[in-house]
Amino acid sequence: MADPHPGFGEPERLNAQALIHLALAEDLGDRGDATTTAVIPEAARGSARLVARTAGVLAGLPVVALVLEAFDVRGWRPHKADGDALRAGDLIAEIEGDFRSILTLERTALNFVQRLSGVATLTSRFVAEVEGTAAKILDTRKTTPGWRMLEKYAVRCGGGSNHRIGLYDAVLIKDNHLAWLASRGALDPIPRALAAARAGVPKGTLIEVEVDTLDQLDVALACRPDVILVDNLGPEALVEAVRRRDASAPGVLLESSGGITLATVAARARTGVDRISVGALTHSAVALDVALDVTFEEP
Repeated sequence: MADPHPGFGEPERLNAQALIHLALAEDLGDRGDATTTAVIPEAARGSARLVARTAGVLAGLPVVALVLEAFDVRGWRPHKADGDALRAGDLIAEIEGDFRSILTLERTALNFVQRLSGVATLTSRFVAEVEGTAAKILDTRKTTPGWRMLEKYAVRCGGGSNHRIGLYDAVLIKDNHLAWLASRGALDPIPRALAAARAGVPKGTLIEVEVDTLDQLDVALACRPDVILVDNLGPEALVEAVRRRDASAPGVLLESSGGITLATVAARARTGVDRISVGALTHSAVALDVALDVTFEEP
């Protein structure tokens, strides 16, 4: 098997193996591939070419390699690597081995590479829109349940960066947290929430707070969190937010979020914010058209 992309580590491998197990169970049931077993002789051998039908950015080859491993198909020759730009017609990889296995694994392998390449491709378009600014494009937790490590890997393949992985690895104080504190009589819930967060998590844990007005921003800046998420503010208000941050707390990162699209992301980036989080990277990506063209040995 080919060496995985450097960003494809143990968490991604474990996520992929769990999903492959589920995917094959739902596809094969307790009978296996009824059609292929009936039609194709057991001794048949063949090959296949993984080919891009449309342009995009590749992600998911290490997962395809793990699918092949599950079928003990050893003839795997990648011609591209995750993160590579693809043109329509590009040869991505070649597979050779037991023809029954190739036909049976085809859809599972394609589902992974199409989905992950779609995420990488959409991410690359957002990254291209903010080129020349200081803003990084980040994903969110709006991922397909069970697919988070792989989809966040695909974001990296597209040139984006990862926000927190889950609820466990960073603090993000959101409007509902603040609303609860306010309902219990907290006159200034932002300082109270940040103080509680600092006391309640290990030292070095990233602490972020969400605000949706410039007045809230001023309160948050005085508390010096690592990041302030400025939600649903337009470019003009963000310019003012950056000015206030630079004047009073230049070490605090500003993150913009809220309904950001390819048409609006460049304007947000030009305001001077450091981070732009985009749920669409994972919840709205369209699968990239990748095909598996099979051939077989003549008798």
